[in-house]
Amino acid sequence: MPRTTGLTSAAGALRYWERRQEVVAHNLANVSTDGFKGERVFARLLGDATPAAQTATDTRAGTLRQTQNPLDLAIAGDGYLVVQTPAGERFSRGGALALDAGRRLVDPAGHPVLGEQGAITVPEGAVLTVSPAGDLRMDGRPVARLRLERVPPGTPLAHEGGTLLVPDGARQSIPPAERQLRQGAVEESNVSPISALVEMIGVQRAYASVQKAVTTLDAVRGTAATDLGKPV
Repeated sequence: MPRTTGLTSAAGALRYWERRQEVVAHNLANVSTDGFKGERVFARLLGDATPAAQTATDTRAGTLRQTQNPLDLAIAGDGYLVVQTPAGERFSRGGALALDAGRRLVDPAGHPVLGEQGAITVPEGAVLTVSPAGDLRMDGRPVARLRLERVPPGTPLAHEGGTLLVPDGARQSIPPAERQLRQGAVEESNVSPISALVEMIGVQRAYASVQKAVTTLDAVRGTAATDLGKPV
């Protein structure tokens, strides 16, 4: 095992605080992104006692905001919409949906929202209604049923940009009777701007402290190299 010095430990600490700063900045940038789930950073000590940054998605629910837009959907409780992306199926809580040129139901990034029979195409009509169980009806006629899935509590979900999360292998369909969809509402980001700003200030101060320690250690090494070896 390589010998750990004060400078290598400090370098590891700087990398940890840099990564934490990146995550906090990303969270702040998405404070207004509906359905966004913030990330949290924690330190894991390596064998040489230097900290390594690891992240986890905060899956707590955000506040539901009424919009009265019939294409906006919010999930009360656990569960995720399933969308199709070029990289495969992904989870999302971003419920500000729309219709593309082909009248497919899509998320804000244009990814098709999936129903039990695949991508959902909404026919022309006057009134679209969505039941709490995820049943879509146009003028009272059935159109499709949304896929809503979940993972067991405590299962980690990795971010993949915006509101997308990579499904875990333990994913499971939510029975219609347990679903709690809200039409005409969206879920806001679960990032608190005040908490994120306070965390950013703390990260900047910690980074500055480690930088000062690096400067001090470098000065000590310089003294040892240039002064201690001089004849008395």
